[in-house]
Amino acid sequence: MSDIIHLLPDSVANQIAAGEVIQRPASVLKELVENSIDAGASHIQILIKDAGRTLIQVVDNGKGMSETDARMAFERHATSKIKSADDLFSLTTMGFRGEALASIAAVAQVELRSRRTDDELGVMVEIAGTRIFKQEMIQCDSGTTFQVKNLFFNVPARRRFLKSDNVEKSHILNEFYRIALVNSNVAFSFFDGDDEIFQLPASNHKVRIENIFGKNAKKRWQQQLLTIETTTNLARIYGYVGKPEYAQKSAIQYFFVNGRYMRHPYFHKAVLLAYNQMIQASESPNYFIYFDVDPQTIDVNIHPTKTEIKFENEQAIWSILSASVKESLGKFNIVPSIDFDQEGSLEMPSAIQPENVRPPQTNFNPNYNPFGTNMYKRPVLDWENLYGGFEKKEESIESAPDWEPEMDVPDNIGFGTDEQQQNSESVETHTENFQYKKRYIITGLKSGMLMIDQHRAHIRILFDLLMSQIENHKALSQQVLFPEVLELNADDALIFEQLLPDLKLHGFDFETSDNFNYSVKGVPDLLGTGSVIDLLLTMLDNAKTTGGELTDGMHESISLSLAEVSAIKIGQKLTNEEMSDLIDRLFACSNHNFTPNGKKIMTILTHEEIEKRF
Repeated sequence: MSDIIHLLPDSVANQIAAGEVIQRPASVLKELVENSIDAGASHIQILIKDAGRTLIQVVDNGKGMSETDARMAFERHATSKIKSADDLFSLTTMGFRGEALASIAAVAQVELRSRRTDDELGVMVEIAGTRIFKQEMIQCDSGTTFQVKNLFFNVPARRRFLKSDNVEKSHILNEFYRIALVNSNVAFSFFDGDDEIFQLPASNHKVRIENIFGKNAKKRWQQQLLTIETTTNLARIYGYVGKPEYAQKSAIQYFFVNGRYMRHPYFHKAVLLAYNQMIQASESPNYFIYFDVDPQTIDVNIHPTKTEIKFENEQAIWSILSASVKESLGKFNIVPSIDFDQEGSLEMPSAIQPENVRPPQTNFNPNYNPFGTNMYKRPVLDWENLYGGFEKKEESIESAPDWEPEMDVPDNIGFGTDEQQQNSESVETHTENFQYKKRYIITGLKSGMLMIDQHRAHIRILFDLLMSQIENHKALSQQVLFPEVLELNADDALIFEQLLPDLKLHGFDFETSDNFNYSVKGVPDLLGTGSVIDLLLTMLDNAKTTGGELTDGMHESISLSLAEVSAIKIGQKLTNEEMSDLIDRLFACSNHNFTPNGKKIMTILTHEEIEKRF
């Protein structure tokens, strides 16, 4: 029987390895730019076409490569970063495995041009599918230029599973941010085809953050960032954390260690602990935190993407990090304020008044005429006859039968059980509605008392109205006299472009200009006087939390955001007629028990429950 175990050809082995290292165009960009950083480049230019499918080009002014190095760079496990296994525990470079270029060359067509500063001529290497097609000496600028064309040309299954251009661009930008934010001393140029996305000069970390994310007017990075700086024997921790009032659902959060981006849920909890009782549970703070530690105390060789890092002194650094963030928040007096609810409470006297104090007495002449004549006499009014009609009405009311007409309320006013759903309630139509703390509407029922959250009730009403308009294609738009401009960065603009069709269906009208600016020319007719820009940024944040494709449920998400902004606010005083109208419209909704996002709108306190309290 013949032997069945054999060695795989290098081309097949490289394609298998590429499956772990090169997952999408963003992976190619990451590996090439990290090589440029390791080569000591002070300026890096990036160009992509078709979200990286057609072309990814990286040009740097680093140290360059010799003819032999340029050829050896495409061999598996060929690297200049380490020489022995011991070097894995003292890494100071981004790359070290020697797999990236071999993996890229296995699934794409690659052209390399490189020249060292002291060399007169450079070298060009063309390779595709691990096969070298050309290698020759050429005239070129010092530094290195990589062109990666037709990614996954020989692996069609991988190419078909790539996402849409907007999604792939978003992944590319995320990788770019992770490198640009930590290497602020390096200038970057980023182009998407003929469009310039970023032109980032060399600067410090705070300026780099502002240059990348500062176009979003809602964030105001210069005002919201607080500095943290702590140096110990274990680590130096520095960077910036956001003020609590700028916390959001899709917060921007970055950890870096020794110039490398990392994910670390354990350290993330340390930051959240410092914000305890300062932000809502559904929100997170923004932060950009950098760690400088001894390379021998961390292990980066855990995952192919090198984003998971193990710390030797993890617990101690956790405590230092949490204390550093708390210190920064305390130093700038960012602490939660104590707000006592005094609405409806009795006014407390400032001091106890003596019992024998008498009010001052005054005497006056009711017939005195200040104009000098004594002919004026005060007319005598018969007040008893004036109120005689009211007494007769009171007698007629007392003699009236003890009943009031009632109006049926839709079924299912209860919550949860079939028995509650079968018992329909009745609202007393002539009962005065009562508004408690300008938030809850209290009205009478046959079986007890009904309490309604006015804000949530109006959200349900407006949401159903908006969804009905969308289904019937009758959404109304009103033009604005002074259009507001929404300024976005490249990453947010990719997601916002996917929201545009749904926003236009709801009544928004936009005029697109250069540099990812959108002028708001029209808004839905029911939208209030609040800031349209803040509303659009909130919708964008909600869309970013979903990640990936933004298709399913987008109508509902936008309608809910519009309803929440336009609904009656907590603290708004309502008349009895307004409260009655709100109740009638609420019970006309298909689901009057809960808001579209599952929050309870009303509750019932039965007669039995009320009697038990007495």
